Amino acid sequence: MTRCLRTPLRLSLAIAIALAATVALPVAATDQAAPRAQATQSAKAVRLNALYEQYWEEQLKLNPLQATFQGDNRYNDQLPNFLSADYRKQNHDFTQRWLKTVEAVGADGLQDQDLLSYEIFVRDARLSLESEQFPAWQQPINQFYNFAATAVQLGSGTGAQPFKTVADYDNWRKRAAKLPTIFDQAIANSREGVKHGVVQPKPLMLKVIPQLDALIKDKAEDTLFWKPVSNLPANFSAADKQRISADYKAMIEGELMPAYRKLRGFVADEYMASTRDSAGMAALPNGAAWYAFNARNSTSTDMSPAQIHQIGLDEVARIHGEIRKVMAQVKFTGSLQDFFKFMQNDPRFSFKDEPALLAYYRGLEDKINQRIPEQFSLIPKAPFEIRPVEAFRAQSAAGGSYMRPSEDGTRPGIFYVNTYDLPTRKTWDAEDLYLHEAIPGHHFQLALQQELTGLPKFRRFGSETAFSEGWGLYAESLGKDLGVYTDPYNYFGYLQNELWRAIRLVVDTGLHSKGWSREQVIAYMLDNSAESETQSTAEAERYMAIPGQALAYKIGELKIQELRAKAEKELGPKFDVREFHAEVLKDGSVPLEILEGKIDRWITSKKG
Repeated sequence: MTRCLRTPLRLSLAIAIALAATVALPVAATDQAAPRAQATQSAKAVRLNALYEQYWEEQLKLNPLQATFQGDNRYNDQLPNFLSADYRKQNHDFTQRWLKTVEAVGADGLQDQDLLSYEIFVRDARLSLESEQFPAWQQPINQFYNFAATAVQLGSGTGAQPFKTVADYDNWRKRAAKLPTIFDQAIANSREGVKHGVVQPKPLMLKVIPQLDALIKDKAEDTLFWKPVSNLPANFSAADKQRISADYKAMIEGELMPAYRKLRGFVADEYMASTRDSAGMAALPNGAAWYAFNARNSTSTDMSPAQIHQIGLDEVARIHGEIRKVMAQVKFTGSLQDFFKFMQNDPRFSFKDEPALLAYYRGLEDKINQRIPEQFSLIPKAPFEIRPVEAFRAQSAAGGSYMRPSEDGTRPGIFYVNTYDLPTRKTWDAEDLYLHEAIPGHHFQLALQQELTGLPKFRRFGSETAFSEGWGLYAESLGKDLGVYTDPYNYFGYLQNELWRAIRLVVDTGLHSKGWSREQVIAYMLDNSAESETQSTAEAERYMAIPGQALAYKIGELKIQELRAKAEKELGPKFDVREFHAEVLKDGSVPLEILEGKIDRWITSKKG
């Protein structure tokens, strides 16, 4: 079962899309916690909050794409050359200046939210500066992240770039004019990478060529960039419609398509010859240190790749043992792989039709909601809905995903269930998927995160994958406490998805710190899980493209479970699981090392 991939909002979202190389910004606390923090704010805290506000305004000017993705439309016509050396220097100076400014105020005397904000700001700024020693900018293109694909999402009207007013259309026209410069910079940076041996693995770049081919068309009307013209609002004047149509046609055919063809030609005719046969980062200059940094940044811990690899091996063995218990419970005879095939192929685990699938999930909502008060005292105010994935995107969408509610309350939190290719949507996968993506997983965490007042925007609009996805996996582990997993086959569904996250720890570290080949990774996944060869191959190449990112999920879950066990042991009869969950969630998404510190302080306060 394919889960949705969530990537954090980076210090520079524009750079992250192209490079996936900068540092995540965290998010803020819920409004339930804000009044107490505001009531006790010191003069130093007030000063810091004013600085954070100024920082954020400058940040959006420096990163206009980030503003667009957040729904701030002031800079929708702007697109700096974020791949250039000048921009990297500008970003460095910005981060260094603000780190120095905030550190000059200092943390002494800060409490609660103010202390968290300071710790998070300083930590992430330092990590951003530390990351600059690694030349991610020299390999800006792969099959998973490349700005050519992001530009199409923006310019097709299916992404964050709005196309509602004449000004919106004019803004994209101005922004799109900068795309050829960025593509040229990507080519120049890639050539620099070739000189220094910082190049992509060949299998990844072989996937890039058909991706670009699918976007390149002779006629503007056949491109995805034409969609906003096909959907011109009816209230536009005839003159505006004519002008925009002519202007966009000239832009697409005379500027964008030549830039895409040039990029495609470079990848196919020049860069491909320099790609490497190795799969992992260890083959790159300073690759071991680079991957160790990625692992630390992704997991927001100080664990080494070797430690993470061993955790993965231990977890795979443990979960295999749990699956064998299920096999014994249902009296299944055969190997683990035989059981995996049985779970995938037996017709009893299929839904009859789409209405039956949706009815099953809505029944889960009612069943789980009845038990939520036993586990949670902090519950989001935002409403929640279950919807099928729209037909136009169902074929390529994940099995389940969550969209957070709008800030203005006009859109609820939505759990999208994919009903495409119905035989692959298993009944045993439904309970754990609901717990992860919906309640009490992403809906609780992200909707609560949305209900923020009075806290710094750098926290409100950021995220930490290790926290957010760790919480989603932790939520899956609460199934029995919430009245589900009563059927052993459904409990297998939970174990299978936990297993997949454990396998990620083994293969990602295997690839990048132990010299594993792409083929070794695929074989390990096939031997140890119920995944198909197609899915295993796609996952292996994902880990090759974004080293370390997949470590965040399981490490985040394990940290939350570790902190709960510590609180239960130290507090004994004073431990209340509802209070623990509230403490984890009330400050939004934070780095795991900071989560540990605040839970330790909470335990101390409860002891007193």
